[in-house]
Amino acid sequence: MSVIVLSAGGTGGHLFPAQALADELIKRGRKIVVMTDARFIHYAAQFPGALIQTVPSSPFNAVTAPFKIAAGLVTALVRLMKLKPDAVIGFGGYPSVPVMLAATLLRLPTAIIEQNAVVGRANRLVMNKVRTVAAAFPIARFAPADPSKVVLTGNPLRPEVEALWGASYNVPEANGPLRLLVFGGSQGARALSEIVPAALTRLPHDMKMRLNVVQQCRPEDIEEVRTIYRNAEIRAQLEPFFTDLPRRMAETHLVIARSGAGTIAELMAIGRPAILVPLPGALDDNQTPNADILARAEAGWRVRQRDLSPDSLAKMIIKIFADPMALARTAARAHALATPKAAEKLADVVETLARRAA
Repeated sequence: MSVIVLSAGGTGGHLFPAQALADELIKRGRKIVVMTDARFIHYAAQFPGALIQTVPSSPFNAVTAPFKIAAGLVTALVRLMKLKPDAVIGFGGYPSVPVMLAATLLRLPTAIIEQNAVVGRANRLVMNKVRTVAAAFPIARFAPADPSKVVLTGNPLRPEVEALWGASYNVPEANGPLRLLVFGGSQGARALSEIVPAALTRLPHDMKMRLNVVQQCRPEDIEEVRTIYRNAEIRAQLEPFFTDLPRRMAETHLVIARSGAGTIAELMAIGRPAILVPLPGALDDNQTPNADILARAEAGWRVRQRDLSPDSLAKMIIKIFADPMALARTAARAHALATPKAAEKLADVVETLARRAA
């Protein structure tokens, strides 16, 4: 059985697209090997049937980074020479760097998938060495030197999201529940845990009584946030991580979230309106161009964190919920931006690479 190696950072933003591609390639009879770092343990169940290998790696700003990357390069070289894969596909994140460098040194067929509108630093290190750059969105900054190697595939979606493609939007009814979903990516977001609860307590009493909040919080923030909601008599379910986030997204009326590539792709696929707050400390401010894709199409709202206060967010939520049909139109515009069958398109790219190598 032919082998495809997928290399990705150990967070959901990198691993969920890898999961989607792995599922599609397994259907096509390929054996999958995932090379990543120790954080993968949180997502291991998402890769049934795949062989998992960890490779030494380190964030680029760490003092030990050169030594860890060198160790990862040696480890990856040994493993790739043993596996003899038909193709090696990188999904970004620092753990992918030694694997992709090793693959290019061995002259194996290679491609990377860039999920953001701005090419990330890990992918920038290897994009001019690999044969193909698959892009989720048109590249806004740091495109490869050879633009002909870029293929627009969309962002591969995990099966749970594909199953909810274009789910019907239930328009909020007069005096009915107002469902709000708040999350900050797989790592949570402290700023949202501070600003959103404070904003919701400022809403008119009748709105607070209608609210149903589902919010992801960092473990250390949960009790404080729970107390705020309890004192304001706002119904809220709080967890540090939701394994069924796509389902909850489909059930909600409005999302408040960061604007990582995975979040944007899932909002488009399911079709939900969102207030997007790009992560201020993101490398190269890569979340702002992601959010702008929705904002420019009137398919969501982008607000910089420095401009967001409890008062301004409360006013924004009141205005948004005041026009339920406009919310529905925003949801429809978000879905209209989605790229269908992205996992299949990326799998076709991989198959083409493998055939050329053969």
